[in-house]
Amino acid sequence: MGRATDRRGVLRIDLDAADGRSALRRPDTMAVEEPLEIRVGPAGPGRRRPLTVTMRTPGDDLDLAIGFLLTEGLIRADEDVHTAQLCAGAQTPNTYNVVDVVLAPGVPEPATDPTRNFHTTSSCGVCGKASIDAVRTRSRFTVAEDPLTVPAALLAQLPDRLRAAQHGFDRTGGLHAAGLFGPDGQLVVLREDVGRHNAVDKVVGWAVRQRLLPLAGHVLLVSGRASFELTQKAWMAGVPLLAAVSAPSTLAVELAEEAGMTLVGFLRGRSMNVYAGAQRVLR
Repeated sequence: MGRATDRRGVLRIDLDAADGRSALRRPDTMAVEEPLEIRVGPAGPGRRRPLTVTMRTPGDDLDLAIGFLLTEGLIRADEDVHTAQLCAGAQTPNTYNVVDVVLAPGVPEPATDPTRNFHTTSSCGVCGKASIDAVRTRSRFTVAEDPLTVPAALLAQLPDRLRAAQHGFDRTGGLHAAGLFGPDGQLVVLREDVGRHNAVDKVVGWAVRQRLLPLAGHVLLVSGRASFELTQKAWMAGVPLLAAVSAPSTLAVELAEEAGMTLVGFLRGRSMNVYAGAQRVLR
């Protein structure tokens, strides 16, 4: 896992310990959380301007940056990015907590807008945004026309397949996951992060760099709840079906209905709730 995890000493307290040792000091593996600054601008001399700082788990940082730019509507495809690289910085040892993105010629530089404050946390990607209108970014993909259908029995298998691939969670118990599945239920790619929105951006960024957009005919599964923001990110990537093991929000349902997406929540065991786009879930 590299820098994604770290070992720290903890005091383990177990009031039901059979040997009477209710308190024991031992090492514990934890998920790393560090800031990542994303700088964006045109080619040429000088530094790109800082666009956002997000708290994330190190790893797949280029995917995270590209995915963020795509899901925020700042780029439309891989061709809009000339280069993206980790900046060395001046720290020793080098922590590589800055990504420098050079936009392709003709791609407009992000404008400074007081209604779009991109400073984020690992728990809430849109906490600084001033209004719902500011985050209702329109996708260029028409997911309502996607003919994908998935048997409910196949959907029910996906959380176990996601969980089996969550190696970071196995070690720490502290990472969210987003997994992209094909129509046959096979896992295409999985990303983990302390932030739910970061995990999704990492998946989307991977797809952008692989030139797979739109993600027609795919299912995006998230390990937590389905928020408005995650629904927006799925729409921006052209995903027709978003599923979550926990609850959606009312705004997530409204956005899924507006987009023509299928939104599934409480996907656990052999049951699920279909909140929008029920025609894609075969019973």
